[in-house]
Amino acid sequence: MPSDLTVIVLAAGGGTRMKSGTAKVLHEIGGRSMVGHVLTAVRALEPTRIVAVVGHQRDQVGPHIQSLAPEVTLAVQEEQHGTGHAVRIAMDSLAGSPGTTTGTVIVAAGDTPLLRGDTLRDFASEHEAAQCAVSVLSGVVGEPHGYGRIVRNDEGDVEAIVEEKDATPVQREIAEISSGILAFDAAFLVESLPRLGNDNAKGEYYLTDVVGLARDAGLAVGAFPIDDVMQTEGVNDRLQLANLGRELNRRTLEGWMREGVTVMDPATTWVDSGVRLAPDVTLLPGVQLLGATVVGTHTVIGPDSTLKDCEIGRHARVVRSHAELAVIEDQASVGPFAYLRPGTTLGQGGKIGTFVETKNARIGDGAKVPHLSYVGDADIGAGTNIGAGTIFANYDGTNKHHTTVGKGAKTGANNTFVAPVTIGDGAMTGGGAVVRRDVPPGALAVSGGPQRNLEGRSHVRREPPTAPDAPHVEDAAAGGGES
Repeated sequence: MPSDLTVIVLAAGGGTRMKSGTAKVLHEIGGRSMVGHVLTAVRALEPTRIVAVVGHQRDQVGPHIQSLAPEVTLAVQEEQHGTGHAVRIAMDSLAGSPGTTTGTVIVAAGDTPLLRGDTLRDFASEHEAAQCAVSVLSGVVGEPHGYGRIVRNDEGDVEAIVEEKDATPVQREIAEISSGILAFDAAFLVESLPRLGNDNAKGEYYLTDVVGLARDAGLAVGAFPIDDVMQTEGVNDRLQLANLGRELNRRTLEGWMREGVTVMDPATTWVDSGVRLAPDVTLLPGVQLLGATVVGTHTVIGPDSTLKDCEIGRHARVVRSHAELAVIEDQASVGPFAYLRPGTTLGQGGKIGTFVETKNARIGDGAKVPHLSYVGDADIGAGTNIGAGTIFANYDGTNKHHTTVGKGAKTGANNTFVAPVTIGDGAMTGGGAVVRRDVPPGALAVSGGPQRNLEGRSHVRREPPTAPDAPHVEDAAAGGGES
C-alpha cells in the first residue's frame, strides 16, 4: 500500500434520472446510502486524507458524508463541468496541506455501492508497484455501451480512454472499459489538471484525458482489469438501484452462509450490510434483518419476520414478528404475530407471545406475556406471568405513565393496569380486574361487583321489536285486510 494516499470521492452529480428529491448518492441499498458503501470501502485503505466533492443538493450530501466519516474534507463544485473539473476542485481544497503533491491519488465515484476495500487496496498496490503516472481500474464486459473504452496499441500499452460519445465505430467495439476509478501520481496530477481541455461532445473536462498527457510525456500508463466488474457499476436510475440492491443482498447472504449461517430461502431473505450473525444462526423464508441487528448463535429467525436495529441472544426464537430497537436475550421466544417497539427488552428465557405489542417495556428473566396484550411503559419482574388480554393503560390523554409488576406475580385474564400503578412481588389479580391502585406484595386484587345468577331466566323468549305505530297482526286480520 502507498504510504501517502489521498482518495477523492466524486459525489456532486445531479442524478436527474432518479427523479427524486433525495440526492442520488444518498439512496440506500443494503441499509446504507450508496456513498456510505463507497466510504466504507475507502476507509478500509486507511488513507492519509479523503476529499468528497459535493455539488447538487450538497445541503443533504455534505452533512451525511461527514456524519459517516468526520475526517473527510468537503470540496464544493458549484457548477458541474466534468470529472477533471471536480478533481481539480478537490486538489485545490487541499492546497497548502502537507503532502498533497506527493504520493498517490485515487479517484472513485460515489454511486458504486458494490465497491470493496480490498479491491481498492489491490489497485493502489498495483499502481505503485508498476510506477505508473496514471492507472485505471478496467474490466472486460459483454455490453460496453455507455462506458469509456480502454484504447491500447499493438504492444498492449494504454494509449487513451475514449468516452462513448467521442468514440469511433471501431473504438465502440472495444470490450475493455474504464470503471471510472483511477490512480495518479500526485505531482503529475496536480501539474496536469490545469492543462485539460473541453473539446469534446459534452464540452466537459474529462479526467481520463490525463492519460493522453501522460503518454505524450513518455510516462507509464497502466490498466488493471478487475474480474468482478459489477463492483464498479454505477447507478443512474431506480432500476439500476434495485438490480444492484439485489446483487448486494445475494453477495451478503453468500458471505454469511460461508460463515456458518443457514439461509433456508435466499430468494426471500434480506440482510443489511450492517447486520452481524453468529455461526449456526438459522434464517427461515421471509426474513428481513435490517440496520445494525445482531443475532447470537443457534437462534432461529422466521419465517416472515422483520428485525431492525435489534440485539438477539443465543438459542432464541422469533416467529412471524416485527421488532425495532429491541433486545431479546438468550433462550427467549417471540411470536407469532408479535410487535416489539423501541425500548423493549425481553429477559433470558422470557416470552412475548401471539398478538402482543410492547413498547418501552422491560420484561424480566423467565417472565411471560403469552397472548393478546399491550405492554407499554412497564417493568415486569422475573418469573411473572401476564394473563391473556391484558392492557397496560399508560396514557391519560396528556402524559405517559409507568407500571411496575414485581417478581413472581400472576395476573388474571383481561386485566387493565391504569398507570401509574405498582403490583408487588408475588401478587395476583383476578380475571377482568381494573387495577387503579397499588397491589401490595403477596396480595390478591379484584374489582367489580359480585356476580349475580338469575335462576330460570335462560329460557325466556324475548318478543321481536315492532314499530311504534304498526298495527298488531291480529288487529290487521280483524279489519278484513287482504291476506
